[in-house]
Amino acid sequence: MQRDALLHLLRELEAGKLTAEQTADKLASLPFEDLEFAKVDHHRSLRSGLPEVVFAAGKTSEETAAILARIHASGTPALATRADAAAFEATQKLVPDAKYHARARCITCGDGAKKSGGRVAVVCAGTSDLNVAEEAAITADFFGATVSRFTDVGVAGLHRLLAHLNAIREADAVICCAGMEGALPSVVGGLVAVPVIAVPTSVGYGAAFGGVAALLGMLNSCSPNITVTNIDNGFGAGYVATLYANRAVR
Repeated sequence: MQRDALLHLLRELEAGKLTAEQTADKLASLPFEDLEFAKVDHHRSLRSGLPEVVFAAGKTSEETAAILARIHASGTPALATRADAAAFEATQKLVPDAKYHARARCITCGDGAKKSGGRVAVVCAGTSDLNVAEEAAITADFFGATVSRFTDVGVAGLHRLLAHLNAIREADAVICCAGMEGALPSVVGGLVAVPVIAVPTSVGYGAAFGGVAALLGMLNSCSPNITVTNIDNGFGAGYVATLYANRAVR
């Protein structure tokens, strides 16, 4: 349950539109709902600003669908990451308006959070990094940020990045996804005055070591406004960038 939904419920109780018993029934699943195979944390958005998200990898399609359906039923935006088409099909049976974002491997249920006014730029070094970049973009967009995408602007051709620099500088937080040697976040970090969340991707030839080379390069960046997620963690970057962006407009 989001804070706005909880306040609305309490105002209805205060106004006499709901009885104490009806209010108690609506709050019965707080702070969490036990589905036996999962304990769905309905209180997370009240504590941390954004709701629980389902990591679908390793779960059955039915488990992913059931958790998403319960989050959605509480009036909270429901998102699953690393989900396949089978998980989406199972979810759609329970939540007909669910959507599948194939490139991002994400399922969303509902329209998402209302726009906060915060702005996030997702900067992607190459087309091969798009799966991770789209996971970040879908996450930030679904939870209320206004997202701008800048694709295929890696360091192999800096003129491509510089052509979009003014637009990137309008963001309250920048997500920068890159594989290979992972140099792009250092360049971007030196050109913008906001937090940069660097996401190493598992893209590159053998010595890239599945993203380890990019991870180490980003951790050793000389740009002090950079923080780094784990390899391919677009979701984590999108989540943190949204918190930054939402805070920027308060």
